[in-house]
Amino acid sequence: MIENPSFSPPSREFWSQKRVIVTGGAGFLGSFVVEKLRERGAAEIVVPRIEEYDLVKIQDITRLLDKVMGPKPVSRPSNVMVIHLAALAGGIGANRARPADFFYINLMMGVQLMHESWKRGVDKFVAIGTICAYPKFTPVPFKEEHLWDGYPEETNAPYGLAKKMLLVQAQAYREQYGFNAIYPCRSISMVRAITLI
Repeated sequence: MIENPSFSPPSREFWSQKRVIVTGGAGFLGSFVVEKLRERGAAEIVVPRIEEYDLVKIQDITRLLDKVMGPKPVSRPSNVMVIHLAALAGGIGANRARPADFFYINLMMGVQLMHESWKRGVDKFVAIGTICAYPKFTPVPFKEEHLWDGYPEETNAPYGLAKKMLLVQAQAYREQYGFNAIYPCRSISMVRAITLI
């Protein structure tokens, strides 16, 4: 990704028309994103909680999109953006104890949410990546061109690869459907993408 230092955040007028779903919006990174969206004057910010919306379940994703967009697909462009930050995440012990859960839950949450967002006419989908998607022996500082240079560290691989598949999905949906989906994948790009929100 080539970063443009002259690019500035969208205007308050832009955000005043946007309804934004922020999955994981109650978490560490998500709460920062929600705060920035409020500062910029987003028309509506929806933070789905797992107690009400289990994003692994397709019916909960549909119900969430119904709440924000109404029950029918809309013609593009809509004024709805999804910022997908939600994840089952944990430390080394949790990753070792539950590798299948880390893979399945993160993969299904992201893949189904992006697919349903495309089907429903969401204007933009931002899938935030993870450093765990990078190969085990990636040189520091991490660069995007190294993302596919090897297998991730084994303990984090189920989580990292599940998140990395959102990059593949975003590229495929952009190519085939023209869907506006992006996947910032290194920490500086993520911070920049969120700051420019």
